[in-house]
Parts: sequence; C-alpha cells; structure tokens
Amino acid sequence: MKILFIGDVQGQSNINKLERVVPGIRAARGIDLVVVNGENSADGNGITPYSAKMLFERAGADIITTGNHAFKRKEMDSMFNERAEVIRPENYGEYCPGKGFCIIDFGYCSLCVVNIMGNHFMPACDNPFRCMDMVLEKLKNTTKNIIVDFHAEATAEKKAMAYYLAGKVSAVIGTHTHVQTADEQIIGGHTAFITDVGMVGAVDSVIGANKNVVSVFTDYYPQKHTYAEGESEFNAVLIEIDTVSGRALSLVRIRELV
Repeated sequence: MKILFIGDVQGQSNINKLERVVPGIRAARGIDLVVVNGENSADGNGITPYSAKMLFERAGADIITTGNHAFKRKEMDSMFNERAEVIRPENYGEYCPGKGFCIIDFGYCSLCVVNIMGNHFMPACDNPFRCMDMVLEKLKNTTKNIIVDFHAEATAEKKAMAYYLAGKVSAVIGTHTHVQTADEQIIGGHTAFITDVGMVGAVDSVIGANKNVVSVFTDYYPQKHTYAEGESEFNAVLIEIDTVSGRALSLVRIRELV
C-alpha cells in the first residue's frame, strides 16, 4: 500500500495549488491513500468546515490531520464530531470535539491514522507516549497498519517517539515546524520516520507566513497572521507499507515548486 502524506497546508491559495499537483502524483505513483495536515488551511489560520471541504474535494485528501490550531475556529467543532476522516490530536482528551484516530477499511486490509501532539513548547495536553500506549491497546485486534502524525515542536521529542513506537506502527511522521527535514529512515526495519514532512506554503515567507512577522522578533509587537503569496513548495512523503505485517518498505521525500 502507498500513502501520500502532505505537510501543513498554508491557507486557501495553497489548497488551490494542491489541485494542480496531487492528482498527477496519485495517478503516476499508484497512491492508495492521501493524508493531509490541514490545521492551517483556513485563511487567517486554523481550519474551518470550508477549508476542510476544499481539502477533500480539490486537494484529494482522504484523511485530514490537525494539531495545536485544531480548535482555533469554533465553527469547526461540529465537523470534528461528524466527520471521522477529520481528526485532532488524541491527547487533547475526551472532552474536546472529535477523535484522534481514524480507521479506513480497504476490504483486503484496514489502516489507521493517528494524530497526537507533543508536550514540549506546545499547548497543554496529555502525555503523548502514554496516549499512544492506550491507542495501540485499542487497535491490537484491528490492524497492524498504523500511520502516526506526531505534531510537535521539539525534534528530540519526535525522534524519541519514533524509537518508542518502533516495531509497533508503520510510520511516525513529524509535522508542525513547516521545514522538511532530510533524516528519513526506516527504524528497526519496520517503522518509517521523518522529523518533519514540511509544508505546502510560499517559498518567500517565514514558514508560510507573510514576512512582516519578522517585526515580532525585533519589536515584540504582535502581528496579524497572514499567509504569503507567490511560488510555493509542495512538501510530502510517500510511504509504502506491507499490509500483512504493517512494516514500512520505503519512505521517500517529495519537494516540488508550484
């Protein structure tokens, strides 16, 4: 099975750009499932029902993951409850809208995508390592094919999670920092890992945001979050797994200019 995992999408204009890229990759590489991190897909930050709908209909997403901006837009709460294919970090806890994992049945096999969030330099949430223990207990009789979106700031925490889950999941894919890393590997011959898959956002930007945010670091005065325009980079990874064992066979980085 081949899974295309696309990095954090920055605003509506970049959803439109995905429409130019994803169908071709899906056809050329025989993609079975497309996962997109959409927590920044709405103009003005966060995710809305409209931006989620566009990710499904125009960007070809099968599952949408999120992160620390999951609940930034209150109008999204009902969609988290109603659409199983839109997930939020599982370790936000049971009192938040939605769920943190989604199981897809392909007939010949099933696959689960799990969304969790790191503790370090991130909003308060439950321990992600203990949370994954509980998720894996729930899935032990369901599927061995498990893709984890670990939305975290600290690179060490991401790598630690990869070793913690080695042999237990098919892939641990880091999101949140918007910069694609060059450390893709298969840990223990089983679990694919990359510290960060990157983003779909403007090249001439500060991790997707307009360059006026530079003043935040010089003058300390808050700036309205707006997404930069212009040529964008499309960052993703292609994961191939053996659906009988759940073992990752390969992990390939993709970076294209759009």
